[in-house]
Amino acid sequence: MSTAERPMPPLDADERTTLASWLDFYRATLAQKCADLSEEGLREASAAPSPITLLGLLQHLAEVERNWFRRVLAQEDLPPFFPPAGGGDAGQGREGGWEVAEDATYGQALARWEEEVAAARENCAARALDDTSPFPGAQVTLRWIYTHMIGEYARHCGHADLIRERVDGRTGV
Repeated sequence: MSTAERPMPPLDADERTTLASWLDFYRATLAQKCADLSEEGLREASAAPSPITLLGLLQHLAEVERNWFRRVLAQEDLPPFFPPAGGGDAGQGREGGWEVAEDATYGQALARWEEEVAAARENCAARALDDTSPFPGAQVTLRWIYTHMIGEYARHCGHADLIRERVDGRTGV
């Protein structure tokens, strides 16, 4: 995806369009940060002691998409792709994906992430922002999930900026 393809969120849209557009903006930013790198570059950690890589970020965000838009919002009974480090339930904000297996590839991770993004869009399409889904001890609205996901992506796009600069000096998008 080129920089020209990154969708600028509209400045005067309704709430739903604004939330979905900002999430898509950050999704596109992540894709751009991963684009045009070798498999080695995608596996390069940012700085010791952090083990975070661009490939790990992509895997993690596929897991996050799956968790919030399929397991929580749509109540689909799906196992995590990547169990969280140390075990436990990925459904409580402890999504895995950070560890990159030796045989993992960018193509596989990108395809999985794109599939989860498509499923997320489909699961959101027929729901109102005030629609709720059960969450341990409470109900969570689609509005809250959108807001949470925008924050999640914004944080991780910041990580991706630093990692990409470390890998090949590229800054911006």
